Amino acid sequence: MFTGIVSDIGEVLELDQQGDLRARIGTRYDVAGIDIGASIASDGVCLTVIATGTLPRNWYDVQISAETVSKTNLTSWTPGARVNLERALKVGDELGGHIVSGHVDGVAEVVGVTPEGDSLRVTFRAPRDLAKFIAPKGSVALNGTSLTVNEVDGTDFGINFIPHTQKATTWGDVKVGDKVNLEVDTMARYVARLREWE
Repeated sequence: MFTGIVSDIGEVLELDQQGDLRARIGTRYDVAGIDIGASIASDGVCLTVIATGTLPRNWYDVQISAETVSKTNLTSWTPGARVNLERALKVGDELGGHIVSGHVDGVAEVVGVTPEGDSLRVTFRAPRDLAKFIAPKGSVALNGTSLTVNEVDGTDFGINFIPHTQKATTWGDVKVGDKVNLEVDTMARYVARLREWE
């Protein structure tokens, strides 16, 4: 379980396709405190740590199934790519964002980027089957970042990125055409499911 509050920007160091995809991610985290089997949200995808090391810098390895690759934007990962990271939530931690599972629902596309003062207004296009779960002033997780939706127009929705978010995450690099991991708000999904039974 996560909160969508990014705590490090990692770097994809190596990718190796041996059956499943194995990725090595450089991090500022103290890897001595990361247990094998721990979960780390990497661009919003909950991945299991299978190895750690410290040379030439701190890193951890994850193994990614073909199913996960097919449902996310991880096909775009290349060595040198920057990645939003978040350690799993611990009991007693501050819940600053919203409850995020790390189970990506689909991939959205950036269709507009407009500067507004020091902020960036970014428009995303969601898959049609997920758009119904996105509401104005509701929450979404995009590439692992908890964000508030400004407006919705059909399958398109807008997010405002303040300067802090642009600096503390990879959102400062956003451009039209980017594919991003989308996790809809769990509460919205359950409400929709309950309404099916009315």
